[in-house]
Amino acid sequence: MTSRTVLVALLLAAVAASCATAQLQEKFYSESCPNVEEVVRKEMVRALSLAPSLAAPLLRMHFHDCFVRGCDGSVLLDSANKTAEKDALPNQTLRGFDFVERVKAAVEKACPDTVSCADVLTLIARDAVWLSKGPFWEVPLGRRDGSVSISNETNALPPPTANITVLTQLFAAKNLDIKDLVVLSAAHTIGTSHCFSFSDRLYNFTGQDNASDIDPTLEPFYMAKLKSKCASLDDNTTLVEMDPGSFKTFDLDYFKLVSKRRGLFHSDGALLTNGFTRAYIQRHATGAFKDEFFADFAVSMVKMGKTDVLTGSQGEIRKKCTVVNH
Repeated sequence: MTSRTVLVALLLAAVAASCATAQLQEKFYSESCPNVEEVVRKEMVRALSLAPSLAAPLLRMHFHDCFVRGCDGSVLLDSANKTAEKDALPNQTLRGFDFVERVKAAVEKACPDTVSCADVLTLIARDAVWLSKGPFWEVPLGRRDGSVSISNETNALPPPTANITVLTQLFAAKNLDIKDLVVLSAAHTIGTSHCFSFSDRLYNFTGQDNASDIDPTLEPFYMAKLKSKCASLDDNTTLVEMDPGSFKTFDLDYFKLVSKRRGLFHSDGALLTNGFTRAYIQRHATGAFKDEFFADFAVSMVKMGKTDVLTGSQGEIRKKCTVVNH
């Protein structure tokens, strides 16, 4: 293939992606399903009033959907032979699939064969943030659902063990820049994590597998507290709050923690190794610019929500989120 042919192919791909993104509209369902956001929010309010800790997993599910094949609802698909995205190791701790299906059923009852699972999940993620006292933003809609879900494609997900180089590369692959990286990382202000996602920082940081093999960048008192909760590398069940004390509230405490070297994951601590992300963290650790951060988060969420979307005649509108229509 000539260099000119390659260039033309890249330009066509860029134009196609731009056209797909352009077809997303905030009022996409204004005529076909004008009450879709009300239907979703009613289910969200009901669920989070009973289980507020569900907000973070639902937000995380949207992240994991968009980083693999784009925001096409592929993370929701089941596989008879356990080879779908949800079966991959990074997604085995996701929860809320049954709830998403319940919301989709409510939307189907109101507007049959109209609203995609991808859009339902995107609206759920926005409301998960807003109902956790975070920002509200208008969501561009019009995504279609994909029909492919492959477990080994989840290597596109940013792992909690990643350094700043890997993080920026994985975000760049989704047209997300370094500001999006630090802004969206602050989603860790809500939710919990299993010990195994960070316990190597406590016991096996360089592979020596002993009590003194620790991550030197982790603040000592915080490390001691984590060790009291996560007794060993073999702990696969214990949950730890990512933002201790306010893990159900979307606020700026994440930045305060990371600035003090108390970010739970290696990927959180890695944000202090880059000049831009470190400055952003230090600015918002003051707590004086809440509106600014909330606006930034909304912009980055909308941007991520446009990743590799299917629109128009692409994909389908699944009746059930767990299975394709045909």
